[in-house]
Amino acid sequence: MENVIGQIDRALDATSVIVAALDESSMAAPTPCREWDVRTVLNHMVGNMHFFAAALSGTDSGADHESDWLGGDPQGAYAAAAEVDRAAWHRPDALDNTVHISLGALPAPTAALVHFTELVVHGVDLAVAIGRPELADDELCGELLATMQARGGIDQFRAPGIFDAEVFVEEGEPAHRRLLGYVGREVLARTP
Repeated sequence: MENVIGQIDRALDATSVIVAALDESSMAAPTPCREWDVRTVLNHMVGNMHFFAAALSGTDSGADHESDWLGGDPQGAYAAAAEVDRAAWHRPDALDNTVHISLGALPAPTAALVHFTELVVHGVDLAVAIGRPELADDELCGELLATMQARGGIDQFRAPGIFDAEVFVEEGEPAHRRLLGYVGREVLARTP
């Protein structure tokens, strides 16, 4: 499971490339994450990075899920949150504890996989929303998809607000498209 920490690092870096491509005009763009625009998805990601870091270090996140985590500098907010998040996952005991998040009390390795999933999927959501799916890290998307399938799938999490019903995508399609289809995103017609 220690590999998941490296995957989180890579997902933070890959998503930072996507976040760097955002501008003020893209913040209201709809995303594949139903009913959320770019700003809402990014705010959710930044807030969750703070929540995971707080849960791992036994501190308070300083705000709640509905807070404005982005302020006037979305890229700066993402960069700061990524730094805090990365440091928390690299604590020597990071994978030894139980992590209390909105899904409940999870063993840290499971929480790390949840976090990795969120970073990759929402990163792709952002890339697709701004018409830049080529920014998605297909290697990471493929790794996540393989991990989900190897662990028995995600059917138990298929519910509104988490994952919708799988959308069929041809096996030969890029990994980010197959991942979006697997988690039930219905935007594939406009995703190269």
